[in-house]
Amino acid sequence: MSWTKVIATDELPTGERKVVKIGDRNILLLNHEGEVYAVAHRCPHMNIKMIKGKITEDGAIVCPIHRSAFDLKTGSVKEWTPFPPVVGKMMGMISQEKPLPVFPVRVEDNSIWIDVNS
Repeated sequence: MSWTKVIATDELPTGERKVVKIGDRNILLLNHEGEVYAVAHRCPHMNIKMIKGKITEDGAIVCPIHRSAFDLKTGSVKEWTPFPPVVGKMMGMISQEKPLPVFPVRVEDNSIWIDVNS
């Protein structure tokens, strides 16, 4: 693994989000209920920014436009383009389901580290 130190832990309090750049990748960091997650900043469906995505009770992040939902831990698709009704499903057929890339995170020495090469 190749870990990159991205920010101090106090820069990402519970409930906050922040986009960091590692190489050519924009990574969305989220502190959800005290756990830090790192996911791709763009939805794999239509390349929409995920920073304003809702977090569901079952631990998914939802794209703010077409409402595709992805598991925060694994990136797996929980729901693919359900919005807008009818049109969203047709748009989903045009683009195959793709997981949201997620990255390993560790919190150590008051810093957040990400491995983008896993």
